[in-house]
Amino acid sequence: MKKIALHWQILIGMILGVLFALFAVKYEGGEEFISNWIAPVGTIFINALKLIAIPLILASLIKGISDLKDISKFKNMGLRTILIYIGTTVIAITIGLAAVNLGQPGGGISEKTVTELTEKYAGDSGVQKKLKGAESQQKAGPLQFVVDMVPANIYKAMSDGKMLQVIFFSILFGISLILVKEHEGAPLKALFDSFNAVILKMVDIIMLITPYAVFALLAGVVASSPDSSVLIALLNYAGIVVLGLVIMVVVYVVIVSVYTKKNPFWFLKQISPAQLVAFSTSSSAATLPVTIERVEEHIGVDKEVSSFVLPVGATINMDGTSLYQAVAAVFIMQVLWPEGLGFGNQMTIVLTALLASIGSAAVPGAGMVMLVAVLKAVGFPEELYPVGLALIFAVDRPLDMCRTAVNVTGDAVVSMVVAKSLGKLGEPKIQDWDDSYTGEV
Repeated sequence: MKKIALHWQILIGMILGVLFALFAVKYEGGEEFISNWIAPVGTIFINALKLIAIPLILASLIKGISDLKDISKFKNMGLRTILIYIGTTVIAITIGLAAVNLGQPGGGISEKTVTELTEKYAGDSGVQKKLKGAESQQKAGPLQFVVDMVPANIYKAMSDGKMLQVIFFSILFGISLILVKEHEGAPLKALFDSFNAVILKMVDIIMLITPYAVFALLAGVVASSPDSSVLIALLNYAGIVVLGLVIMVVVYVVIVSVYTKKNPFWFLKQISPAQLVAFSTSSSAATLPVTIERVEEHIGVDKEVSSFVLPVGATINMDGTSLYQAVAAVFIMQVLWPEGLGFGNQMTIVLTALLASIGSAAVPGAGMVMLVAVLKAVGFPEELYPVGLALIFAVDRPLDMCRTAVNVTGDAVVSMVVAKSLGKLGEPKIQDWDDSYTGEV
């Protein structure tokens, strides 16, 4: 007897979560019930994914690099990965700028709406937190992100969830494992091979509760959303962002079809569970265990490639976020500072958004912190920062969910492209243990 495929289970859970929240908030105490009894299930799920994300990066990167057996292979793969990630990010930013300049969403926002949004959100704790986070980033030197990559204490880096630092340590460890004599490194390599297999099995176990978790996550998002009148006022802007993200997905499937020779609809079906988890959690880092599982087992990317490309991508590849920044920055300028919309400033947005994406945290809401850096680069008046963020704050969470799904899709596409270029893109090897993935019992 066949069960419903995992991506359909997740989608059903999301829809039921939205409907349940819409029904519950109509009654007194409904929002509080969701906050106290439903939303924590989603939080537990995200925490479980984050729990295994760092061990998974450590195990999969060390195993993947040590399996190469030749340092030149790693150098070749690393260079291709970085260049392709930069290329897709530039494409994403360009699409965002084209969409927002053609759509002109800022022209539909009245002064009254600006005033209302400013009064409602400029003093919001969330907006102020983003401004403080951006301020601390701006005080850092130009090479601070490089300094931050090298951990002083790997145990602290792992406990704090510093992905770039863990990636740096794992790469250094894996390279060293290649360079020592084979008999000296064999016991450690066997240990990490086994560790990696166990961590992937933990992913399988956690994924069994995904449909219930996304129900809780979506219910929590809907229950805490602002009123519909605010959302309608920003519908044009949100529509431009979503349109740009859809176009970026089209670019991805064209790349998959033309270069890797895979059916794009097949690709979207295989990666859809990771996309839906990314949409629900708004975190590339939390989704990483799912992305690795789908790409390796269901798409056929060799572990040597996926174990390097995907963790790096979850940290530096922010196509959806970069596209959003381009749209958001120009939208804010259209409303509050139209005289700043020159060609030079728009080219500055491309460069700044590209650089900002490299050091961005793969967590919910990081895009708004990066946005302040982009606005600062074009000389946007500092006194208008709170007003600018207030303009887009109401719809940031749903757009964050959408752009994170695109980020994860981009990671999967780049892993396929790199694997194809290295002759490491094979046939899917689905594990038989998990009935959610095989569709059988």
